[in-house]
Amino acid sequence: MLHAFPLPKPLSTKTPCTLPPPTMASIYTKSAPIPFSPKPPKPKTLNPFPNPVLPQISPKKSSTLSSPTPNAITTTSSSSDLNLHIRRLCVHGHLHQAILLLDSSSTEDPLEETTYVALLRLCEWKRAVAEGSRVYSHIDSTSVHLTLRLGNALLSMFVRFGNLLVAWSVFGKMVQRDVFSWNVMVGGYGKAGFMEEALDLYQRMIWAGIVPDVYTFPCVLRSCGGIPDLNLGREVHGHVVRFGFASETDVLNALITMYAKCGDLVNARKVFDDMPKRDCISWNAMIAGYFENEESVKGLALFLTMRNRSIEPDLMTMTSVISAYGSLSDWSLGKEIHGYAIKKDFIADVSVHNALIQMYSSLGRLSEAEKIFSRMEFKDVVSWTAMISGYEKNGSPSKALEVYEVMEAQNMKPDEVTIASVLAACACLGRLDIGIKLHELARSKGLVPYTIVGNTLVDMYSKSRCIDKAIEVFKHMPEKDVISWSSIISGFRINHRSFEALSFFRRMQANVKPNSITFIAALSACAAVGALMCGKEIHAQALRNGLGSEGYLANALLDLYAKCGRTKYAWSQFNIQEKKDVVSWNIMLTGYAGRGQGDLAVQLFDWMVDAGVKPDEVTFVALLCACSRCGLVSQGWNFFNSMSKNYSIVPNLKHYACMVDLLGRAGLLEEAHRFIKEMPIEPDAAIWGALLNGCRIHRNIELGELAAEFIFNLESEKIGYYILLCNLYADGGRWDQVARVRKMMRDKELEIDPGCSWVEVKGTVHAFLSGDESHPQIKEINAVLGGLYGRIKAAGYFLEDQSSNDLEESKSDIFCGHSERLAVSFGLINSVPGTPIWVTKNLYMCQRCHRILKLISKVVRRDITVRDTEQFHHFKDGKCSCGDEGYR
Repeated sequence: MLHAFPLPKPLSTKTPCTLPPPTMASIYTKSAPIPFSPKPPKPKTLNPFPNPVLPQISPKKSSTLSSPTPNAITTTSSSSDLNLHIRRLCVHGHLHQAILLLDSSSTEDPLEETTYVALLRLCEWKRAVAEGSRVYSHIDSTSVHLTLRLGNALLSMFVRFGNLLVAWSVFGKMVQRDVFSWNVMVGGYGKAGFMEEALDLYQRMIWAGIVPDVYTFPCVLRSCGGIPDLNLGREVHGHVVRFGFASETDVLNALITMYAKCGDLVNARKVFDDMPKRDCISWNAMIAGYFENEESVKGLALFLTMRNRSIEPDLMTMTSVISAYGSLSDWSLGKEIHGYAIKKDFIADVSVHNALIQMYSSLGRLSEAEKIFSRMEFKDVVSWTAMISGYEKNGSPSKALEVYEVMEAQNMKPDEVTIASVLAACACLGRLDIGIKLHELARSKGLVPYTIVGNTLVDMYSKSRCIDKAIEVFKHMPEKDVISWSSIISGFRINHRSFEALSFFRRMQANVKPNSITFIAALSACAAVGALMCGKEIHAQALRNGLGSEGYLANALLDLYAKCGRTKYAWSQFNIQEKKDVVSWNIMLTGYAGRGQGDLAVQLFDWMVDAGVKPDEVTFVALLCACSRCGLVSQGWNFFNSMSKNYSIVPNLKHYACMVDLLGRAGLLEEAHRFIKEMPIEPDAAIWGALLNGCRIHRNIELGELAAEFIFNLESEKIGYYILLCNLYADGGRWDQVARVRKMMRDKELEIDPGCSWVEVKGTVHAFLSGDESHPQIKEINAVLGGLYGRIKAAGYFLEDQSSNDLEESKSDIFCGHSERLAVSFGLINSVPGTPIWVTKNLYMCQRCHRILKLISKVVRRDITVRDTEQFHHFKDGKCSCGDEGYR
């Protein structure tokens, strides 16, 4: 018999064992310690274990082994006095004097084991890292034999200091180890975040024949819950039963917590219900388990059961319950628990105040949160952070910044959560200046490596249009979670770099599993570049992950179909969608507006009202745009007037801009001008820009110049308005004025965005920049374009503004870029004849490209669709769906 107890089977870890698997020889053969010099561990990235297999002691022989006797340390009468003196100093806590005596002792005459142990325990108690290291150096230099007692004292001290590297070295030198030795190491690695390594140590402990005790299992179960790994947790549960600890309250409490952390509330409740004896920690573990798994109602029901059984809650119970009440969105329940906390005299504790602030903030009752915050005699960093976060999450980011300024003035040092909350407020307000200062503060305090800080920095820089800075922060983050990847993908998207967003999405899948937010960002990027097949693939992946109907994912797919011009697909998706909120209807309305299908948009709005869905401001923006594209002037007026009359929606600047655009496109320029002058609110540059666009379409230079004058007084840095004015002058043949406007642009150092077009072929998106010759098929693309121009000419069609060279650009095309021609040519080369070609462009399509693509569609007999910044253009048989509006 090798063992006096049954040996459980080893744990089946998910990842390869970080130590070499223990062989039977290594387990049952006594060997001398193997020296090694491992590298310092890095949390969760570097294996903290050295390569040599730990020396193990056979359980069969362990009972016959004895610790070295005190005689192993030679003593004299003088050394005895020294040992006694040092121990007395340790008893009275005089560590400094004790260390001085230690330093004065001779290395040739080592101290007694009891003296060393007293010194080590005092160093551990006082957290005296430097002194503890000096004691260990003295032990090491005197070649004192590491007995079980001395080794355990060293292990306990170094693990308490967080110095796992030295603790591991000591552990490897110990010839004899007991359950305490293993418990210290397992618990130390688990608390330091090395969960897998802690479980690996537990496995080796079992194989070494060490019987776990009541202190072992809480450490091991915490690691199982921390990973989390339900299968490992169940195996450890089996060990609990096998080793006879199934009635120990502390172990059962740890089991409840482990199951809750792993999301298995059924087994957690079974353990709880079967407990022979429960303490307050048992109730807290089960109640907190419900709350952590978003089962707040069950958690509160258990809390009420706890009260009915006259079990008094403690501080942990109250803070947990109060925090959970915020998720119930029930104001009366929140007030009730507040009153209960006052009645039970918990209100004096700062943690309860903090929980109440968080609860009231979650309920949207900031006034109540403010009252509690203002009455607090003592505020810790959590109090300030709770108030800042409450303002930020309830749409008051400016107040969040104000509270942070007061916090700074009171010399309260922020932590990583505070920094993240303030950065989130900066992102909402576009306060890049404060965000940069916070970044520097976080760097100086060593908080940047925290994932929560890195995530908010990426989000803040992205929303502040500093995407390159966001990329830099992202690349230097030591750990990236799903929020990190979602933030950078969304950042690329909102900074009009959707191609890179999709590239990062592909990279992410090799490291982190996407969530619904990630899929929404990726689908939005697909919609931006017209990547329908890529979007369908992402949607299929979301379905495989069980996220097909989660959150706004269904609407993101609907938006993809609408923006890719597939209104039939969008309509099918819309019909099968179980929950159709106002956003769903708005997406469909916007899709019909973009396709110039105003009649369908009007009909859909009627269905929306009949379905009992209340329209919002975005609804009427989409409706007015649809009317504008189709020249439905009377319907547009009716919708505009019905906003306030029938739906209590006050028109904002966007609605007024849509009305000016509607009148301007219809040629009612004077009426549009009068409408602007009679507006009850001050018009902005966008409204005058809509009038300028109408003047460009109908070539009214005089009124266009008036509109431009107002624009440049309001917003002189936006390049789009200069381009509109240039096109107005170019269409009227006023080339001297074109040159003047372009000089203004150069003087203001305004840069024109390079024309970029995207085309999806066989599920892969290809991007084409104006003037870029780097594409591997560029020679073939240009050759095909030249051939198409020749076929157009041979068919008897002539392009406007042509000179002797068919490829010469007209002066009216100076801001176009013509990248859509390259994309169309590439699509013709790489797709089956007769296949429709879909192109997305980041700029407005010029008159010359519009005419050329109409003629190409006729000579190649292909459907070609181009989505520019204005609308969809469906070219077929030499005609465009837009009716050549603005291109006459």
